[in-house]
Amino acid sequence: MRPVLYVVAKAPIMGRAKTRLAADIGPVHAKRIYRALMGQVLRQVRDPRWDTVLAVTPPSLLGRVPEWEGVPQIPQVSGSLTPKLEALFSRKGPTLTIGTDCPQVKAADIASAFRALKSHKHVLGPASDGGFWLMGANGPLPRGFFNGVRWSHAETLSDVADRTDGAFGVLRTLTDVDDLKALRLLRQSQR
Repeated sequence: MRPVLYVVAKAPIMGRAKTRLAADIGPVHAKRIYRALMGQVLRQVRDPRWDTVLAVTPPSLLGRVPEWEGVPQIPQVSGSLTPKLEALFSRKGPTLTIGTDCPQVKAADIASAFRALKSHKHVLGPASDGGFWLMGANGPLPRGFFNGVRWSHAETLSDVADRTDGAFGVLRTLTDVDDLKALRLLRQSQR
C-alpha cells in the first residue's frame, strides 16, 4: 500500500482556529499566524514518495480555502480528536497524521517517520508541550485505540505511547504552536 500523510486542518476562520493562541494575542493576529503556519507546513511536507491528503473541517469548506488548493481533501468526521484519528487510521498500510501547528516539520521528518514504520508498528513525534506533532502506524489501528487519551494535556504523548505496547519509533521533538508561550519558544529556537 502506498504511504499516506494526513494533514489535519481547520479552515482559517476567525474564532474557530487557534483559539488558545487567540486568547493570548487576539483573534485577528491568531488567524494571520494560523494561515502562515498552515501554508508553511503544507509546502514543506508534500513529496512524491507519499500521498498527502488534507483532513479538513468544516466539511462545507472542502475545496474552498485558498491555502488548500492543489491538495486532495477529505472531510474530518465529527466529534473529538478520538473519532477523527480513528477514522484516519482505519486504512491499511503506513499512515501518518500531523496537524498544521509545527512549522519546523520538513519532508525529511515525514520520510524518517515512514522509515520508522518499516521496523515499528507505530511512530511518534513528541511535541515540547507533552503532546505529539506526528503519529503514525501501520494500519488499521484496533477500534478503541484512542479511548481514554487525555487530549491537549501534558500526558497526551504518554497516553498514546502506553497503547502501543512499546513498539514505537520516536522522531525529534518539535514545538506545537498552540499558545503565546509556544509561539515565543518557537521564535527563540529560530534565532
